[in-house]
Amino acid sequence: MNAIAMSKPRTRPFFPALDAFAMGRDTPRAFLEGCLEELARWEPTVGAFTHTDRESARRAADAATLRWRAGRALSNIDGMPVGVKDNIDTDDMPTGNGSPLYDGYRPRFSAASAQALREAGAVILGKTVTTEFASTQPRGTRNPWDPARTPGGSSSGSAAAVAAGMISGALGTQVVGSIIRPAGFCGVYGFKPSFGGINRGGSLDFLSQSCTGSIAASLEDAWILARAVAAEVGGDPGYPGLGGTLVPPEPCAPRRLGLLRTTGWTVASEDARAALEAAAEMLRRASVEVLTPETSASLAALEAAVAEALPETLRMLAWEWRWPLNAFAARDAEALSPSSRERATKARHVTREEYAFLLRRRHEARALFATVMEDHDALIGLTAPGAAPIGLETTGNPACVVPGSYLGGPVVALPLLHDGGLPLGLQVLGKSDEDEVLFAQASWIRSILQN
Repeated sequence: MNAIAMSKPRTRPFFPALDAFAMGRDTPRAFLEGCLEELARWEPTVGAFTHTDRESARRAADAATLRWRAGRALSNIDGMPVGVKDNIDTDDMPTGNGSPLYDGYRPRFSAASAQALREAGAVILGKTVTTEFASTQPRGTRNPWDPARTPGGSSSGSAAAVAAGMISGALGTQVVGSIIRPAGFCGVYGFKPSFGGINRGGSLDFLSQSCTGSIAASLEDAWILARAVAAEVGGDPGYPGLGGTLVPPEPCAPRRLGLLRTTGWTVASEDARAALEAAAEMLRRASVEVLTPETSASLAALEAAVAEALPETLRMLAWEWRWPLNAFAARDAEALSPSSRERATKARHVTREEYAFLLRRRHEARALFATVMEDHDALIGLTAPGAAPIGLETTGNPACVVPGSYLGGPVVALPLLHDGGLPLGLQVLGKSDEDEVLFAQASWIRSILQN
């Protein structure tokens, strides 16, 4: 293994630099140059980007430097080096969507979230690798903690680039677990807002559980990035969008937490189980009531309701993928991966009646979730059954994270656990449309577990 592969990656949080920018002790341009040094060091090994534009990034950082110097910063992410997941359209960079079918595709307009980044002053360094159609087929990105391991999917490039310090934050999308799981595998922070929290216009993730969110070097960066985007373009049509303060919420102790083990618990490693149980015990010692399905009937009912969340989600997605996969196959079936061709075959066996039944099941589970959350401040669990697995052929087991998407509430991944010396995340699930409260509680949880 080469020297880079053996070295420890280091993130570059942006929020702590804001005071220095305002006081003139540091500049966004100097901050960007530090990221570019990490890009040169790590990118040949990690492969987190499909496209970069260093000179445009430098020009944007210079403009941000002048604004901070004049006391006219556009937002708290003015000058933040960021990446945009490559299933999100950008008018000045190609969008590859993880597939050769998109080779040469140059959108005429940017997606709402990408446009919002520019309006808020963020420095878009490039497009980050995603799996094929932001689904299951990996596209070669490696985990900076061990290049022999997956970084997760489908926001693989976003998580790996943040973990290696090439950027401070990135846009990701999640249908099953594509923000929370790679954040956990790569040892960074992930945020999937409440469903509909960030406008998906111009993004190629049209599925019924899709949600745009952030992956970042710090909890504070994850919040200010997502919040600044929502401040510019709001949420999905029909949803109020992510609200709350533009600065990171102050820590607030939860009163009662629930332990949501999910079906991933049955295959979790011994270290992963021990890490979650130790975290729960530390929170109890800090005077937080942590309930389990054995001590809470409502938690037991919720755990049963999401026991089939993964297979049911995959069946729903099979129906929702019918049109695009048929269109892709009609253009060039050989350009599809075997997994996409298999998905297209399965889609033909899902009926409208089955799809309607699955939607009702999800609606009932979300109603139960709302009831459970009347008596719980948040739920905690693992981001995966263990550390990132060796091999680049798959993106890892999503059983632990699919409930967060299935239930529709906000989820934060905190890089506070370990499995065999490698990163593993603690996920915290909050009440729908109370994302700011979730961040306040997650910040307090972090303060306890880092001691």
